[in-house]
Amino acid sequence: VFEFADQYRGSYSDSLGSVVCPFYCSYSGYNDELLWGASWLHRASQNASYMTYIQSNGHTLGADDDDYSFSWDDKRVGTKVLLSKGFLQDRIEELQLYKVHTDNYICSLIPGTSSFQAQYTPGGLLYKGSASNLQYVTSTAFLLLTYANYLNSSGGHASCGTTTVTAKNLISLAKKQVDYILGQNPAKMSYMVGFGERYPQHVHHRGSSLPSVHVHPNSIPCNAGFQYLYSSSPNPNILVGAILGGPDNRDSFSDDRNNYQQS
Repeated sequence: VFEFADQYRGSYSDSLGSVVCPFYCSYSGYNDELLWGASWLHRASQNASYMTYIQSNGHTLGADDDDYSFSWDDKRVGTKVLLSKGFLQDRIEELQLYKVHTDNYICSLIPGTSSFQAQYTPGGLLYKGSASNLQYVTSTAFLLLTYANYLNSSGGHASCGTTTVTAKNLISLAKKQVDYILGQNPAKMSYMVGFGERYPQHVHHRGSSLPSVHVHPNSIPCNAGFQYLYSSSPNPNILVGAILGGPDNRDSFSDDRNNYQQS
């Protein structure tokens, strides 16, 4: 599959644009996925050919770029964190560049460092965008904990100019984000459905908002579903474990099923 993707390069939305755009276009292109794929294949197989591919193609596939978001569309930061493991733990000198770029990403998140540029809400939540912001918060927390693990196992640290950032600092920041999501926030609300005493009741999710087949055994046509979208009643099916889009940059949240950016 990887060889096919590398040989026949292109973004899926080039041919499926009318179906997937504008919501799921491949805005970042395909270079990040090629480097991401090669990195994971090397990690899983230890096949030297993938490391050769990374070293030969990394510079043209985004290795020299600093990027500050990790998402379903853009894998560049995740790739750099993953490859930094090879430098920190396996001492592969050719991968030092990825450790440098990972540090740049980490430093951008840490208040007080010379490279700090992230935005946080008054309540302390990392804020990357108005639409489904918690997808970025959760992926960032994951990278913070992953990199902290790599640093701990190698005795390393992140260099932010004259500031040294330790694994403990990264774990602390990740924990603050998780605690916020689970209820330690100005609204005193858990943004994980089914967790805690207070969580959103009007989740933007078709299966959760439509009545159960036991209550409504007949099929519901597509257009008939809008009455449930606009209903003020709580979702009849609790989507346990789902994390919502979350509050805005002022910690305000609207428990409104039609507000898909937040719910």
